[in-house]
Amino acid sequence: MRLQLDKALQAQGFGTRKACRLLVNRGAVNVNGVLADSPDAAVESDGLVLTVEGVDWPFHERLYLALHKPAGVECSHTPTHHPSVFSLLPAPFVTRGVQCVGRLDADTSGLLLLSDDGAFIQRLTSPKHKVPKTYLVTCAEPVTQALVERLSGGVQLNDAPEPVAGQGERVSERALRLTIHEGKYHQVKRMVAAAGNHVVALHRERVGALELPAALTTGTWQVLDGPALALVKATP
Repeated sequence: MRLQLDKALQAQGFGTRKACRLLVNRGAVNVNGVLADSPDAAVESDGLVLTVEGVDWPFHERLYLALHKPAGVECSHTPTHHPSVFSLLPAPFVTRGVQCVGRLDADTSGLLLLSDDGAFIQRLTSPKHKVPKTYLVTCAEPVTQALVERLSGGVQLNDAPEPVAGQGERVSERALRLTIHEGKYHQVKRMVAAAGNHVVALHRERVGALELPAALTTGTWQVLDGPALALVKATP
């Protein structure tokens, strides 16, 4: 796709067209390693790398991110009690409008997907698609086989007409791994409480076919492309 340089910069989150034209005119933009001298220049988006004020930004028509969310941040642009998860992202990503693909509670850590692709977000968050999410659950009391069986067989939640079940397995004395296919409010915590225990820590390990990348340390992100993006998009 060919587009004008100022429009390419705007699409990547570098501000209004006027602001993007000013960036080029003051010599702050390179295109594939070459100093840009005109905001009206035509550029090819395929393989495009924009260098803005010394930082390289590969062009992405749509952006897909994996973030290792720490506990103590909120999945909101207007947080109430904790910092926003968007404070962990570069400003251009926020400006171009990436949104959380579903939410994690403020005290829950682990894999959080973000994107500016509305159709992608809708597909992964729609209840009808039943996208599996896997959590490592640390409990206050010992995890018994009876607890796992209750979770796997289904427990009653006050906002669900039928019992809600997950695939559970015991990991250690006080930890279990639980996969759910819904996205109800505080679902894992309420399921464990309904089964007779209490969650003290919650960490999401997987969404659909994508595991939290091992290279992502707490609070860091990476752009999903290639095989990793294919895994996410293959999610039913």
